[in-house]
Amino acid sequence: MNANRVISLLIILIVIASACKDKKPATSDKSAIIDVKKVSPWCITGFDTKDRSPQERRTMLQDLGLSSYGFNKGKGDFSTMQEEFKLAKENDIDITSIFIWLNADRDTIGQLSPSNQLIFDNLKEIEQKPTLWLSFSNNFYEDLDREASITLSMEMIKFIKSKADELGCKLALYNHRGWFGNPHNQLEILERLKDESITMVYNFHHAHEYAEEFELVAKKISPYLSFVNLNGVKIDGPEIMDIGKGDHELAMIQYLLNEAYDGPWGILGHLKTEDVRLVLERN
Repeated sequence: MNANRVISLLIILIVIASACKDKKPATSDKSAIIDVKKVSPWCITGFDTKDRSPQERRTMLQDLGLSSYGFNKGKGDFSTMQEEFKLAKENDIDITSIFIWLNADRDTIGQLSPSNQLIFDNLKEIEQKPTLWLSFSNNFYEDLDREASITLSMEMIKFIKSKADELGCKLALYNHRGWFGNPHNQLEILERLKDESITMVYNFHHAHEYAEEFELVAKKISPYLSFVNLNGVKIDGPEIMDIGKGDHELAMIQYLLNEAYDGPWGILGHLKTEDVRLVLERN
């Protein structure tokens, strides 16, 4: 395990432990504290000045002692996607998730954009079954009231869920910016869908405006959580910040621990201006 990475996580645990002598997590068992084995990187493809190939990325992960990560390509080239999954399987690396971004200009019920359709076409040829992390561009919700926005979201989610079911993949809602990034809106959608197989991914880097109410948010989202991506959180700070440099992330982690959420956890690359290995090591 990379020493810098271990030290960073241990600092978080020490601070949490010292800050919470009087307010312990829901369980007193050691498993309630972040286990580094439950940590995996997110946003490392397409966010790397080294522009690593799938083989180079595999080597980097192994050097860092990491055995899982999430796959996202954004506007990138999907021609190496099947190779990436094949290499991961051959080297006992778990690709836990894949990002699906819907845009109203290109994606509708019954018809996906060419790039999103290519993701599903590739997944048909891949043995692994990553969880689909689904999010929506805010252009879906322009000129819609809350009720209409919820109804539209539910219909699109049902469409994607049917495609995920065909592949044998699970589905999780991903908070990005805008209307769909509001955890209260996602909770309403999940409650109405009444489908326990659909979970929630919560991203600290898209949580700035909810940081001060996160104790309440954590209580509400914890029954649905399947993954949490960590990040430094400062209300007026940058979106992407190293863990430990913000004002709120340590308390936010503790609120989740208090609700008995104990992972898995993600650490971010997500900086196109840096070597992603260096970013991961800082976190």
